[in-house]
Amino acid sequence: MGLQVILGYSFWGFLGSGVVDTPDGGRSHRRALIDGLRERGHRVVFLQANRDRDEAHLDLTPIYDWDAGYPDIDVLFLEWRWPIPGRNTTTCGTPGHTCDLHRQQQLLDVYSARGVPVLLWDKDRQLPAEHPIRRAPAVAVCEPALHPAPGAVSLLFPVADEALDGADPVTLTKLRRDLPLVYIGNQYDRDEAFDRHFAPAARRHTHLIAGKWPRSSQWSDLNFAGRIAFDAVDRLYRRSVATVLLLPDRYASVGHMTQRLFEAVLAGCLPLTPATIREASRFTPRQLHISDGDDAANRLEQLLAVVGEQDHAEVLHACLARLDQFRLSRQLDTVEHTLTGLALRRVG
Repeated sequence: MGLQVILGYSFWGFLGSGVVDTPDGGRSHRRALIDGLRERGHRVVFLQANRDRDEAHLDLTPIYDWDAGYPDIDVLFLEWRWPIPGRNTTTCGTPGHTCDLHRQQQLLDVYSARGVPVLLWDKDRQLPAEHPIRRAPAVAVCEPALHPAPGAVSLLFPVADEALDGADPVTLTKLRRDLPLVYIGNQYDRDEAFDRHFAPAARRHTHLIAGKWPRSSQWSDLNFAGRIAFDAVDRLYRRSVATVLLLPDRYASVGHMTQRLFEAVLAGCLPLTPATIREASRFTPRQLHISDGDDAANRLEQLLAVVGEQDHAEVLHACLARLDQFRLSRQLDTVEHTLTGLALRRVG
């Protein structure tokens, strides 16, 4: 791309491993995107708090730039934040308050007044359809879905090209896998999917559930381990035969796949996939599609019988091939195309 810009990037999370008690799924892909943008000649300055330094005690300031003010930028890039009662809707300085939402609004107010265009990435599908920002002339909305909302651009969570090109299904299937079934992720809006697709299979197979599940009393017979460190996610997937892709309905209906897919597949853990997910075959081969938890249990029995064998490697190869749509270079092309469109809007 000929156009190289200064991006003011707003995100509430981490570039490194962060801390255990956080729901930041962006750690799996955010740094890859940022580094890719920088390698293509764009300058990136972060406009939210430096949580890597302040909370995780990881100083990345020799590598990246943070600015608590309002520096000159060409485009404001937002990982969209939304109101969370009791957290970012409270008064600044009160216990438990996070200032991500306030800061986001300040950034929008200042840069909109300056005529700076906005690339808004609605990574959690929390931007209401009727929100006026969708109709603003200098705003482009992106979503990590195969079928984004009308007027939005499909920008999937990126996976580094090197990670995809270096993944060997034969090597991955030869790893020792002592855990038949795993789920890594938090409860948020997943109760129905968990109860239908995961719980029945977990009752028939040795399993582990890692993540924040504060309301799990109805599944008291299952093995909940609580949150684990981000660095432990890959290790847990590497000892597991299979997981289940659990999506809230607002994700499943538009083919919005989370980072759990490529985290699992790149570790050789096979993702059993509810067939109700829109275009499920775009994410995994049909032999991994399930109709419910009993179906998941039966499919897992079949997989356990071929662990480490050619059939195992072949189905993993099919999963790896489908990750190509998440390839970082593809997502960077999408970002740059969107940035070009925003630049033209600003000129106009």
